Amino acid sequence: MVRGQMLPWRTALRSTRNNALRYRIISVTYSTSVLQSVYLHKTSSKLDQPAYRPAHTRPFTSSLQRRKERAPDDVPEPIPIKDDLETQTDEQKDAEQAEGNAEASLEARRASDSPAASGTTAGDTKSSSSSGGGGESGSGSGDGGRKGGKKTSTEKAIQKPVVPEVYPQVMAIPIAKRPLFPGFYKAITVRDKHVIAAVQEMMRRGQPYVGAFLFKDENADKDIIESPDDVHDVGVFAQITSAFPVSGEPDSITVVLYPHRRIKISKLIPPTSASSPDASVTIDVTDSKLEPPKEQGPTEKSGDVVASFEESSTPPPSTDVQPYEPTAFLRDYPISLVNVDNLVEEKFDKKSPVIRAVTSEIVSVFREVAQLNHLFRDQISTFTLTQSAGNVHEEPAKLADFAAAVSTGEIRELQDVLETMNIEERLTKALMVLKKELMNAQLQSKISKDVENKIQKRQREYWLMEQMKGIRRELGIESDGKDKLVEKFREKANKLAMPEAVKKTFEEELSKLAHLEPAASEFNVTRNYLDWLTQIPWGQQSAENFGIKNAMTVLDEDHHGLKDVKDRILEFIAVGKLRGTVEGKILCFVGPPGVGKTSIGKSIARALNRQYYRFSVGGLTDVAEIKGHRRTYVGALPGRIIQALKKCQTENPLILIDEVDKIGRGHQGDPSSALLELLDPEQNNSFLDHYMDVPVDLSKVLFVCTANMTDTIPRPLLDRMELIELSGYVADEKMAIAERFLAPAAKELSGLKDVDVALNRDGLEELINRYCRESGVRNLKKQIEKVYRKSALNIIQDLGEEVFSEDKALTEEGKAAQEESKKDESDVKETPEAIEKETTATPRKSLRVPDGVHVSIDRNNLKDYVGPPVFTSDRLYETTPPGVAMGLAWTSMGGAALYVESILENALNSASRPGLERTGNLKNVMKESTVIAYSFAKSVLARLFPENKFFEKAKVHLHCPEGAVQKDGPSAGITMATSLLSLALDKPLDPTIAMTGELTVTGKVLRIGGLREKTVAARRAGAKTIIFPADNTSDWLELPENIKEGIDGHAASWYSDVFDLVFPNINAEHANNIWKAQLAKPDKHAEKPEED
Repeated sequence: MVRGQMLPWRTALRSTRNNALRYRIISVTYSTSVLQSVYLHKTSSKLDQPAYRPAHTRPFTSSLQRRKERAPDDVPEPIPIKDDLETQTDEQKDAEQAEGNAEASLEARRASDSPAASGTTAGDTKSSSSSGGGGESGSGSGDGGRKGGKKTSTEKAIQKPVVPEVYPQVMAIPIAKRPLFPGFYKAITVRDKHVIAAVQEMMRRGQPYVGAFLFKDENADKDIIESPDDVHDVGVFAQITSAFPVSGEPDSITVVLYPHRRIKISKLIPPTSASSPDASVTIDVTDSKLEPPKEQGPTEKSGDVVASFEESSTPPPSTDVQPYEPTAFLRDYPISLVNVDNLVEEKFDKKSPVIRAVTSEIVSVFREVAQLNHLFRDQISTFTLTQSAGNVHEEPAKLADFAAAVSTGEIRELQDVLETMNIEERLTKALMVLKKELMNAQLQSKISKDVENKIQKRQREYWLMEQMKGIRRELGIESDGKDKLVEKFREKANKLAMPEAVKKTFEEELSKLAHLEPAASEFNVTRNYLDWLTQIPWGQQSAENFGIKNAMTVLDEDHHGLKDVKDRILEFIAVGKLRGTVEGKILCFVGPPGVGKTSIGKSIARALNRQYYRFSVGGLTDVAEIKGHRRTYVGALPGRIIQALKKCQTENPLILIDEVDKIGRGHQGDPSSALLELLDPEQNNSFLDHYMDVPVDLSKVLFVCTANMTDTIPRPLLDRMELIELSGYVADEKMAIAERFLAPAAKELSGLKDVDVALNRDGLEELINRYCRESGVRNLKKQIEKVYRKSALNIIQDLGEEVFSEDKALTEEGKAAQEESKKDESDVKETPEAIEKETTATPRKSLRVPDGVHVSIDRNNLKDYVGPPVFTSDRLYETTPPGVAMGLAWTSMGGAALYVESILENALNSASRPGLERTGNLKNVMKESTVIAYSFAKSVLARLFPENKFFEKAKVHLHCPEGAVQKDGPSAGITMATSLLSLALDKPLDPTIAMTGELTVTGKVLRIGGLREKTVAARRAGAKTIIFPADNTSDWLELPENIKEGIDGHAASWYSDVFDLVFPNINAEHANNIWKAQLAKPDKHAEKPEED
């Protein structure tokens, strides 16, 4: 389709194949016979009236052509379409030669205007009656006031082009991207073969006139208009000045158009109907004032007639009407033809102040744009030279067209300028387009200057810095950057007490740095290594506080209970007070979640006045996190221990290693093995990090580890640590913690610090017993925070938002940021461009609750804040049936009550068979405990009650509730045996008795772990008696009194001790005969007489 940009007039004219057209001289070709002009006369009397002819039209001339006759065989040929490079080169040479000839013609034109012009020839007499027609681009023949005189050969050679003022039907060529404006060249590309053929035929016939109309769809790509709706109806009547092939596209040509005037489509004749009868347009216009010429040449053949569109001063002598259709030959091509009407500009007053003001403003804007855009400046210069625009106030319409033609405005705006026939409105619209062009030029200039200034500033700074370095170096005032860096490292090293091995390594690396070029890759590696080496606090220790009272005060402020932990810390401090120093120890706190393991480490650091550093190894699989990366790797860093020393800047910090029982293991090594060197007091005095590669003394570091259980900690690592177990809290400890720590903190976080909102003691007790029975206090903290949050919501809803309006809560900065946020219409997923204006450091302030607000939360209304209770009873069984016993278990969450249930599956009779079924998600160790307990129960029954044959005939099902929880461990042995014996003896147990202990097949009760947690669980479940192994007596004695309060503990070495406690005063005779009736065999002798 039509493509291209607005070309400068020199480039367009140089591309033409007709040399005379370079100076807008149009040569009209003729046939070999003597040319005779076509006379068009009126065919009716009505047409004889001069007023019938439209004022804006002019008749076709009937004068002979102002040109010498051609040879008979000199027939014009169509424009060749070639890709041959030699042909194009020859054409360029011809064009350059023709340009020189044109200049000679201009000199001849100046001579023709003088009275001494050269004489005429015999052939010139034929055109003596023609005085030169006027056109849009020319104003006459240049012969002065001479009328009817003969023209010299020079005058004929420089004859100005004559463009027909009336051309009712033209071939339509659609264009895209931007419209054409009269007086400004534009090159377009034509690819349709039919349109190309039509263009060649028009050029051959000397009728190179087309209509150019802008596509409404800027993405359209066609050379034919199929529908009137595809293009704008207002376009331009353009002349084809040249056509030449497109390089690289053999089936395309470039056509240079020169628009003359505005036209409007009255009817479209699409390609499908181009040959229909309706497409014909007959020109039947004559001028009554025309006189016949004095001479008339022979008539041409009808097929070779070419109309001359020149105006003649001699009227035609004949009154015969000869209809002629100048575009009839185009109907043979499937192209678009349109019937058009000329658009006439509205009359205007050149002296109008509005027009003169707008014209002056456009000129002013032109000057401003020309200063910013060099290309724009060239276009203005070209317009000034070609359009004779010396005084723009005389031709404001051309100025408006030029402003629109050279700007890069919107297509709709440019088309609007083209369609506007009111000069004042056209100037205004052109000014708007030009103003936008000025804004774009200013923005482009600003961006260009900013970039240029930044580049110049950097170059200038670099140049000055290099000069300054050279001057300082010559004067000896300052060394270069490398020497300064070496001096800095040496000064830092002098302040540190480096060991000899470290000092030697430092000197070697520093010497290497001094001899390396800054651009070398090894330079940065060495510099970073020296930076780390001088940031480790060699020989720097913080002053510790070994005051016992101070330590007790700090520990009691932060934690309630935990007496054994506090005693161990005080022992540690006492040793340090006597020795004056404390060697690094490795403590490991083991306990359920939420009991304060991590926070106790921070309290120890505060009590000892040591720096605190914490990092977690939970899920860690890379050894490099502990021991660092090798320096050969890109981006290598030391391990977390060296980073801790750098952050704390002391050799004796407290480093808390959290979740040591959840450390991982992957293809990058085993971090738990790396901890062996770190946590060994005998080895960590020379810890070797992979990055540092020098021994670092960690013996003065106090390491504190935390874990939920010891089962997953590797044995060698566990052996290097001193274990301190933290059991769960009982109800009174939770109450004290809630009153002293949790409730005040939650109240302040909820914005109710100075408000009368009270969580009463009975409410806390209900919250602990019915909602939070776990060992720790983390869930209790969440529930207390929930109570206060609900209270805050109720206060706002009851008082209304008028009391707590947003205007009072927002600061001035917050209000400004909120106003900017309201303007932002972007999606919340996207960060707005003006995010800086929508944010502020202090957007809100706290609001004060009125003094008259009083809220009290107690046992009765607690469920309104936290919902219904989770635990509805203290025990699973208030009254236990035979076969149910309450055991105690230890979990990572603390202790728990574990019930064991046994039932008889089938009715007993003499023919039943024994069996044991086990359920409850039991693991291997616990399954073995059930087998041991079952065998032992049968042996007890056989020894103490031999007449009781229960296990010989009973099929028993043993179950442990909460089947979704995996259960394992040997400590439920005596509980399972007691459950089975209770079922065999058909005797229920006391529901307040809880027991724990491993059982052997001989009845020996073995030691168990977690007695503290199990005791807490028994107390929470409402147990009053606990049976535990005798080997755990020391653990029982160490339990705080508040845990043992109300609980009677009994130690058992053998199961007989347990049996006497759970089955007191049992009747042996009853126990022997309880199942005798069910197991009795039927009497066969008694049945035989009945059968007889």
